[in-house]
Amino acid sequence: MDSGETDEARWFAREVQPHEAMLRAWLRSRFSNEGDLDDLVQDAFVRVLCARASGTIRSPKAFLFATARNLALDRLRHRRVTGGDSLADFDVLALVDETGDVPEAVSRSEEIELLARAIQSLPTRCRQVLTLRKIYGLPQKEIAARLGIAEHTVESQGAIGLRKCTEFFARHSRSRISHP
Repeated sequence: MDSGETDEARWFAREVQPHEAMLRAWLRSRFSNEGDLDDLVQDAFVRVLCARASGTIRSPKAFLFATARNLALDRLRHRRVTGGDSLADFDVLALVDETGDVPEAVSRSEEIELLARAIQSLPTRCRQVLTLRKIYGLPQKEIAARLGIAEHTVESQGAIGLRKCTEFFARHSRSRISHP
């Protein structure tokens, strides 16, 4: 299994990481009101890795940018619903929003269910950190304050949680492929 993880890490370093600087610049130019760009980029990386665990990605760069755009739009929608939006957010949302088809919605629903199971399988502290960071979008500093732990602990527990989720996806995508 180590060789599979090494292959995955090599694929990520070769196909995804080289686009990080360009992705950050692109996000900054289109979603300037998005507060925590680091979280957005990290979330996009996680989604790309999860999708890779489920199958082949033909164009990793395009997939990365589309994923980051969708995450940014989700955050804008969330702020619009909760009342924390601006007029500029509505303009961006109107220009970039795209509706998906039924198979895409079903696939997304299955992915969300798998993600929920992956998060449930985590140790308590990892689950708390990942939930606060990825689901509620809180920055590391606020999570550390809420949980009464050091920021470094938030970072390391988040990394452990992401690694365990990636392993969970890899295990479950293989079993889904071999047992349709």
